[in-house]
Amino acid sequence: MAYSWFKAFHIVGIVVWFAGLFYLVRLFIYHAEANQEPEPARTILKNQYQIMEKRLYSIITTPGMLVTVAMAIGLLTTEPDVLKEGWLHVKLGFVVLLIGYHHYCKRLMKQLAEDKCKWNSQQLRALNEAPTVMLIVIVLLAVFKNNLPTDITVWGIVGLVIAMAATIQLYARKRRKDQEKLTEQVPQIPQQQGS
Repeated sequence: MAYSWFKAFHIVGIVVWFAGLFYLVRLFIYHAEANQEPEPARTILKNQYQIMEKRLYSIITTPGMLVTVAMAIGLLTTEPDVLKEGWLHVKLGFVVLLIGYHHYCKRLMKQLAEDKCKWNSQQLRALNEAPTVMLIVIVLLAVFKNNLPTDITVWGIVGLVIAMAATIQLYARKRRKDQEKLTEQVPQIPQQQGS
């Protein structure tokens, strides 16, 4: 019975944690793009994003991570023999990477607050895809365990990363073209000559 409770809340923790991670970096993208806005909009937007980022990180994302890890430990106490399984070692390796990503997001959040972040919005879009790849690998390992078809999985992940990179590039191109169209549509006001 304890196993089922641990597993249920482990899944809840995962959902909350990933929802937070996905939205947090999306806020970073908007925060970085706020630098392109004129004042006072720039300051207003950056202050609002800062508040949202802190609350999301502290109230949703970090508790989601803690519940996920605590429930995973609970699961391992009910089935300690699973610690001998190779698939779990790989899965735990990806979880460690994910925890590192989580803490790196806190570092980026601080850099954005201090206007010291060197990442642009396109780079942040790419960073935002990292937990997607980790989530897929972790779920596949949890479902297939030692029967995961590694050749298909590796090719699938490589294809996914290529598709994500292409999508980010295409979106950047679309945004540039949209911005150019918008600039062309803005009527130029002729300056009056002094009398």
